[in-house]
Amino acid sequence: MNSDDFYTVRGYEILEKENKPLTHSMEDYLEMIYRKSLEGGYTRINILAESLNVQPPSATKMVQKLTKLGFIKYKKYGIIQLTEKGENMGAFLLNRHRIIESFFKIIGVEEDLLVNIELMEHNITKDALDKIQRLNNFFKDNADIKESFSKYMKNK
Repeated sequence: MNSDDFYTVRGYEILEKENKPLTHSMEDYLEMIYRKSLEGGYTRINILAESLNVQPPSATKMVQKLTKLGFIKYKKYGIIQLTEKGENMGAFLLNRHRIIESFFKIIGVEEDLLVNIELMEHNITKDALDKIQRLNNFFKDNADIKESFSKYMKNK
């Protein structure tokens, strides 16, 4: 894609989908499976469904899709475990979530924080995410500047 080419939002989504095997929903499930697996190394359908506020049959369908793609291991009525591929992707997805969450907190986003994170995390490029991470690190390393920015935001 040429950086000078302009597309509609839907056009960018189509281009992105061609380079990415996971839908936004798949990413949400995989991130949650990763989160739930951090303690015990696995999770279960009912826990996953409850965590994502979906019905167990919906969670089962998605888990079956992620199994076919090689991200998880699952047998009916059993536990859900990440493969190495799934663990790597889950770690990336959780890290992406945390980078964006940190950024929004720095700039003072409080209302609908999770909604904003969810909307942004599925539509951000790797380059933009890297730049946001660098900005987060800059504010972390320069607390005085972060404090000045916070004061500025409160006064505007």
